[in-house]
Amino acid sequence: MKKPLALIIDDEPDIRELLEITLTRMGVDCLSAENIQQAYSLLKNNKFDICLTDMRLPDGNGLELVSYIQTNTPQLPVAVITAHGNMESAIQALKSGAFDFLSKPVDLEVLRSLVRTAIKLKKSETKLVHKLIGNTSIIDTTRKTISKLARSQAPVYISGETGTGKELVARMIHEQGARSAGEFVPVNCGAIPTELMESELFGHVKGSFTGAVSDKQGLFQIAEGGTLFFDEIAELPLHMQVKLLRAIQEKTVRPVGSTNELPVDVRVLSATHQDLSALVEEGKFRQDLFYRINVIEIHVPALRERSEDIPLLVEHILVQIAGKAGTSTSSLSREALSKLISYAFPGNIRELENILERALALIEGDVIVPEDLHLKELAMKQEQAGAETNSNSLEHQLNGVERKAILDVLEQTRWNRTAAAKILGLSLRALRYRLQKLGLDKKQKNL
Repeated sequence: MKKPLALIIDDEPDIRELLEITLTRMGVDCLSAENIQQAYSLLKNNKFDICLTDMRLPDGNGLELVSYIQTNTPQLPVAVITAHGNMESAIQALKSGAFDFLSKPVDLEVLRSLVRTAIKLKKSETKLVHKLIGNTSIIDTTRKTISKLARSQAPVYISGETGTGKELVARMIHEQGARSAGEFVPVNCGAIPTELMESELFGHVKGSFTGAVSDKQGLFQIAEGGTLFFDEIAELPLHMQVKLLRAIQEKTVRPVGSTNELPVDVRVLSATHQDLSALVEEGKFRQDLFYRINVIEIHVPALRERSEDIPLLVEHILVQIAGKAGTSTSSLSREALSKLISYAFPGNIRELENILERALALIEGDVIVPEDLHLKELAMKQEQAGAETNSNSLEHQLNGVERKAILDVLEQTRWNRTAAAKILGLSLRALRYRLQKLGLDKKQKNL
């Protein structure tokens, strides 16, 4: 069997030799380069399974190599080696498409784990179990973004309203990546009692507190080699945010009651329906943790943004419900489907599932009619008609002026609400009220 081939780029002979020896003992062949130009030549003439490059090179920056590989051989995992503690460079590399990063001095165990994961990614075939249902362009873009993120080890922040399928997106990132053979461990940060959270995440040793009758593994250890998904991470208490930040940065955890640090190899994904940037401004969420988990963001669209997908989703959900109940599949009348398409779904796909489950429990025949849905009629069309009727009213005109003024300042401050409020002469609370009133609180921000 042909051995994996690694490309090592570093201008320091001692580091190149250390990396070569370590990888060779793992059964990986190596080719080395001292600079970017030598690396380009080797990349053109060889097929590599992994690339390790220093950030500082005699003829340029390691980010140039990351960009080159992303353009020419995006399937090749590339990891950058940064100076110790230089997280800014590491995050910049991850945003540019790097698979992962190493800090100097290189921890050989971390190196070996990184190489094993990268080779799995290069050789593995995608095994997609979960999928996003829909044919709209917005959901197609989301699927493509998921596939791209699956090839990285960077922390991903998944934003979106309640019920849009953020955990589904997290599972797809896990299943399409090199860690698919490992565990996918979801953590609902709002469901764990505060006093038990540290033990749940990091584990504990026997006798560390009342009730600790034996050693217990934490969720970080359970997810070893896999993915840890922090759902509703905004609910994480501040004191635990500090501990989580350290675990992510150092890739180690300390069980409660222990003096030993345990290395952990997990990928961290997180999500919440709340506005994390606003919570950072209010001091309710740590800025350093926000930047660490938000290396790359993916936004899950609301159902009302892709209403054309509702017929497909309805069909899929009805088949699932019938399969669980062991019954034949029911259908919707044309009028009922039309009613669902015109509904705004504040609870998104989760609400759609609940509506259909309730309808199936109540219908007498096999066809769901509008009356079976029991929807609260939305006044969307009435509101639009009313807006058109009152478009010349004083209130409407004033709202338009206020909306433009606020948007101009928010764009000027790159959506920094604290700075915008100061320029506008408002308190942060007053600005948030106006954003909500004008429908700007959900607008996508370019942070």
